[in-house]
Amino acid sequence: MQSTANYLWHTDDLLGQGATASVYKARNKKSGELVAVKVFNTTSYLRPREVQVREFEVLRKLNHQNIIKLFAVEETGGSRQKVLVMEYCSSGSLLSVLESPENAFGLPEDEFLVVLRCVVAGMNHLRENGIVHRDIKPGNIMRLVGEEGQSIYKLTDFGAARELDDDEKFVSVYGTEEYLHPDMYERAVLRKPQQKAFGVTVDLWSIGVTLYHAATGSLPFIPFGGPRRNKEIMYRITTEKPAGAIAGAQRRENGPLEWSYTLPITCQLSLGLQSQLVPILANILEVEQAKCWGFDQFFAETSDILQRVVIHVFSLSQAVLHHVYIHAHNTIAIFQEAVHKQTSVAPRHQEYLFEGHLCVLEPSISAQHIAHTTASSPLTLFSTAIPKGLAFRDPALDVPKFVPKVDLQADYNTAKGVLGAGYQALRLARVLLDGQELMLRGLHWVMWSSSVAGMPEIQELKVAAELRSRLRTLAEVLSRCSQNITETQESLSSLSQELVKSRDQVHEDRSIQQIQCCLDKMNFIYKQFKKSRMRPGLGYNEEQIHKLDKMNFSHLAKRLLQVFQEECVQKYQASLVTHGKRMRVVHETRNHLRLVGCSVAACNTEAQGVQESLSKILEELSHQLLQDRAKGAQASPPPIAPYPSPTPKDLLLHMQELCEGMKLLASDLLDNNRIIERLNRVPAAPDV
Repeated sequence: MQSTANYLWHTDDLLGQGATASVYKARNKKSGELVAVKVFNTTSYLRPREVQVREFEVLRKLNHQNIIKLFAVEETGGSRQKVLVMEYCSSGSLLSVLESPENAFGLPEDEFLVVLRCVVAGMNHLRENGIVHRDIKPGNIMRLVGEEGQSIYKLTDFGAARELDDDEKFVSVYGTEEYLHPDMYERAVLRKPQQKAFGVTVDLWSIGVTLYHAATGSLPFIPFGGPRRNKEIMYRITTEKPAGAIAGAQRRENGPLEWSYTLPITCQLSLGLQSQLVPILANILEVEQAKCWGFDQFFAETSDILQRVVIHVFSLSQAVLHHVYIHAHNTIAIFQEAVHKQTSVAPRHQEYLFEGHLCVLEPSISAQHIAHTTASSPLTLFSTAIPKGLAFRDPALDVPKFVPKVDLQADYNTAKGVLGAGYQALRLARVLLDGQELMLRGLHWVMWSSSVAGMPEIQELKVAAELRSRLRTLAEVLSRCSQNITETQESLSSLSQELVKSRDQVHEDRSIQQIQCCLDKMNFIYKQFKKSRMRPGLGYNEEQIHKLDKMNFSHLAKRLLQVFQEECVQKYQASLVTHGKRMRVVHETRNHLRLVGCSVAACNTEAQGVQESLSKILEELSHQLLQDRAKGAQASPPPIAPYPSPTPKDLLLHMQELCEGMKLLASDLLDNNRIIERLNRVPAAPDV
């Protein structure tokens, strides 16, 4: 046990260790509060006095929720070593989060945004106080879980920090080599003499590497054999990187350098967020300090991302869920352009449904009028493009193999890699299953928004078909329309039953549970391997058990990937084929309804013309009747004709009756035309 005047800790409770100090979990002697104490070793006292006290001074100057808090500076009783008493973060560091097999391919989008928000806020506080950190990396970003279960990340380890204005330079070298700016790497790691001075932008390079690591689960610059085994190639990758590239790798020994301008397909971030993030990474991972962004631009661009809202859009044609990042004050037109960039569906061809209801989006109004969406309740985008499905990398391609011999460290690393691929398979299985659900649900909504099922007004079309024989031609057309509508109803009813049956099958799918069961068993073995690697060796019986565990682990991994391929991928691909056929049926139905609407509209126009003619004749007859009556009052009655002929009065009554019938027919046609227009108010978009 060791202690200061107010704090107590055991040397077994080591949280971290560096070249000049160790960090332990400690308790307040009076309150029992958990804290972290940083105890400096003898090496630290060999440094100049101003360097020794710099960390104390920096921490005393800072006060921010995303900067680790300094509670006190004390000394141990015996050796009188300096001790920093700081805030304790029980959830480890960002590095420990990324080293979890579950995050082998990077953080989920929501968690990444939390990291981005916290790091940007913490760095902004440093720059406001004129401080450069000089050792930004995932291991120096601690994670604390808030009262509501949310992650809070805090910058820590200010041993290399110092005050530095934007236009000042420094020449001393600090940091961790994978995250070092290439100019610092050249002198600190390659030991090459050079007279370069460094500015505050070296922190931006380290932030860029850290954010890439958080987004992908791996470092951006990887020579063959790893960064620490091939330092010269590591330096070449970082210094020869073309403008705009955000990653570089050497795939084989003495092989060429390959550049990446996008995040890998295994990354969990949506394309919407990636499109915002990649330009930032490209401009802070810039080796020439003159070309690198300054902190002002970095803060402006990252704040722009963090201030955006997300609108979830499921493209029914692509069968892909998109995250569209826009500002709340943007117009619908800007939202539609953002959708266009991600889906290639032009704004004029975008049709939207939300929770089964048509969404008519006026381009000039604010995007705030769009309903609140989630990943499980997105806007459904409908277009006539051929379904493509989600693009992904098969997790089986990232599964390493166990070496035949017992090698505790190698076996642990292999198990970690296999488990990471297993978690990736689980995540993809969930995405594919959710995609099938959204496909079926969205198609159901589109189908019924375009059909006439469930609408009582359909009876009016049937009534219209039975109108009087005096306009038999129009009645025959309406009868055919009514028959077409009935046939359409039957077709859509059959398709609806298919969709219900398919959705039931999706809900009954147990592949997720099977994959999770395999992962749970693999995780148990992985934890055993993690413990074993710390031991110098294994006894005979323990070694045999270890071999059996390796065998079982491999079998479980094989079973997991088999379920993923046969139960998830194959069913998803089959559902895409069926989805494409159903989409064609819905498109044909919509076009058919449009033709019916045109026929009813034509009947309406013709009926209006007939009504106008009848009204004109009626007026003429009424005028003639009035004239005849005036003449009859002055003349003798006419002789009786051998055969009775209709008088103007009889014609007038007949024409009035016919006119009333035409008014009734015209009214029915107008009503039916209104129904058809409503059924087809969402025009089918042409192929894009």
